[in-house]
Amino acid sequence: MSKPIIVIAGAGAAGYFAAIACAEANRDARVILLEATAHPLAKVKISGGGRCNVTHACYEPRELVKRYPRGSRELMGAFHRWQPRDTVAWFEARGVALKTEADGRMFPTTDQSATIVTCLQREAERLGVELRLRSGLVSAIPRQPSGFTIGLTGGERWEVERLLLATGGTRASAGFSLAEKLGHTIEPLAPSLFTFNITDSRLGEIPGVAVPFATASVPSMKLSETGPILITHWGLSGPAILRLSAWGARDLQAVDYRFTVRINWAGTLKLEQIRGELQAQRGPHPRRQISNTPIAAIPQRLWEKLVAAAGISEKTTWSALSATATTALAQQIGAGEFQVEGKSTNKDEFVTCGGVRLREVDFRTMESRVCPGLHFAGEVLDIDGITGGFNFQAAWTTGMIAGRAIAGVGTET
Repeated sequence: MSKPIIVIAGAGAAGYFAAIACAEANRDARVILLEATAHPLAKVKISGGGRCNVTHACYEPRELVKRYPRGSRELMGAFHRWQPRDTVAWFEARGVALKTEADGRMFPTTDQSATIVTCLQREAERLGVELRLRSGLVSAIPRQPSGFTIGLTGGERWEVERLLLATGGTRASAGFSLAEKLGHTIEPLAPSLFTFNITDSRLGEIPGVAVPFATASVPSMKLSETGPILITHWGLSGPAILRLSAWGARDLQAVDYRFTVRINWAGTLKLEQIRGELQAQRGPHPRRQISNTPIAAIPQRLWEKLVAAAGISEKTTWSALSATATTALAQQIGAGEFQVEGKSTNKDEFVTCGGVRLREVDFRTMESRVCPGLHFAGEVLDIDGITGGFNFQAAWTTGMIAGRAIAGVGTET
């Protein structure tokens, strides 16, 4: 009797993890992993600046789901089945040690994404997963009483028992059109985790300057995030900006990425507190030039820009600072407004919100509620997390649950 054929489309993080889980749970199945390109695990290789932010050290599902602008409710149960603690244990059991950084992000101790790639490839090969490169899935027709007839880019047609779509979240993903033809609704796509394009003299000529604790907000949309902000050649980036873009992905798309962002370079200090800090400088530093005496850990080069923007001359001392100038400088520090004129994809994080409608999927098995035998994992779903390893964790979780389900076993750990 021939082995049942299980096909997983998409050799990214979710697809690889699903294939491994399936092959490990059912050694009698023939597990085939399809990849339309010649580059499996491409996103894993470049993520985290080539270090691969595998997951995040957040082990309480109720806290973990708060990092997902879309998918938090559905992921609650899924994270009780497979969460970061399980991911860490899985990799460590296969010889890959992970380390936790101060902000909770977790990386391989080698600081090399190749460590994660090699581990996944080695495990898939050990379990007999068949990897087919340059083999995209172009059609899937349900068979009776079960299974699918699938077509590949090379013209081949196969009869398969189960099909899992893990084709990613980009607009070019074939998974969306296939899912739609099989009865699914695709939520509108919008970029998430992007940086802001801003042309402003306060940011000019100081790319690379970073403020470790600042607040970015879009008052018109009631969006606010606190964390590191990085000044770039094209505007603003850093974790606070990326998180803000994730939570506001659809709203910011709706205004064509033209809006006002307000920056508090002093973190969470209120304007009156900033005024107080400025006035307090008169006592200990009356003769010092304001332009040479930054407050609130603001980097010197940025501080000079803010002082100039407040209309204060380079030679003005603290003792000569007027009440009006104090107010103007406090405003520049705590509530500076910048006009955003577009976005740029962050080089390490390219995530899209939107995808297969979540209520059409059973998150206990990741199986379609409208097309039996069809499963989903990863960013093809309308799930996305903020930066910090959360998107990979969603891939590992949905991949593991889907892989075990298509193998015919449960998902409890």
